[in-house]
Amino acid sequence: MKETPFHAVHVALGAKMAPFAGYDMPVEYSGIIDEHMTVVNACGVFDVSHMGEFWVKGPHALDLLQKISSNDVASLTIGKIQYTTLLHENGGIVDDFLIYRYDQTKYLCVVNAANIDKDFAYFNEQNTIGAELENASENMAQLAIQGPKAIDLLQKLTEVDLNSIPYYSFKEGPFAGLEHVILSHTGYTGCGGFELYFYPKDAMTIWNALFNVGGDYGLKPIGLGARDTLRLEAGFCLYGHELNDEITPIEAGLGWITKLVDGKQMLAKELLAKQKKEGVSKKLVGIELTGRGIPREGYAVVDQSGNEIGYVTSGTMSPIRRVGIAMAYVQVPFNKLGTEVGIIIRNRVIPARIVKPPFRK
Repeated sequence: MKETPFHAVHVALGAKMAPFAGYDMPVEYSGIIDEHMTVVNACGVFDVSHMGEFWVKGPHALDLLQKISSNDVASLTIGKIQYTTLLHENGGIVDDFLIYRYDQTKYLCVVNAANIDKDFAYFNEQNTIGAELENASENMAQLAIQGPKAIDLLQKLTEVDLNSIPYYSFKEGPFAGLEHVILSHTGYTGCGGFELYFYPKDAMTIWNALFNVGGDYGLKPIGLGARDTLRLEAGFCLYGHELNDEITPIEAGLGWITKLVDGKQMLAKELLAKQKKEGVSKKLVGIELTGRGIPREGYAVVDQSGNEIGYVTSGTMSPIRRVGIAMAYVQVPFNKLGTEVGIIIRNRVIPARIVKPPFRK
């Protein structure tokens, strides 16, 4: 398995390690619930150096990204970030990813760790127009500092005014005495914060700087376990669960990042336009249990007559709400808010209802 530049410190801190996307990654340190609440109430740092980063450059960079991305990359201004999906020719989702616009002909694409090789091969396969592509994944490390106290902590280590960086925007500047660190105001927790991108050789300089000042802000290292419960409470999709090659952005509730604008030559445009106009047979929804139980991936969703109408894609016991929550695909029209449904858990139908995420208000 691969190791991130922070592997030794994870082990030294006693993290529970497990394979993830080809890497040996920390699942938890002090416990998922404790780490979850740390991020909700203070701040935590996640090692996300396993994520993939591609540069797309040159005069044809925009044309390629417009072709393969569901969002309208032409509307992305310099210094801004866009959430989008990587479109399959059949309308399915190859991956979901972020696009950073550096200048007129330079973009950074951040993809999921498990899909790096697949995605880069797909970028190349679709690049029939001469864009310049570079897989920079091995040359970048990344930390996510998330939580309500994250910005105050980070401001101690940079002269860049972090409050001047709007949500889904970024700047490159000095951080912890290092030059050319990318300061990205995004997140996958719903709790606020930034991501930092830097060279792997500078990893421990960044880590040590964060923890040298982090004590006053309750900073703790956070594993992938709490990352998953946090993103689920926030209602964020996870590739391989809510998203895959057979699910379209419209089915996944991502019509808001599926822009069918004039002049945009995108894959599966006709199919997605038809789905937007005529609707689809299944939709991704949030489900909250009204009975006792914990929904898990693959559990069946049933109507009030016991007929199977869908399946759970992700589920857990909400650390904040202390109720079972899930994301699931259900048949239309059972996707309407407030619809009473059930989830089969250990051969019992546990009552639940359709709700609109996020689950954490």
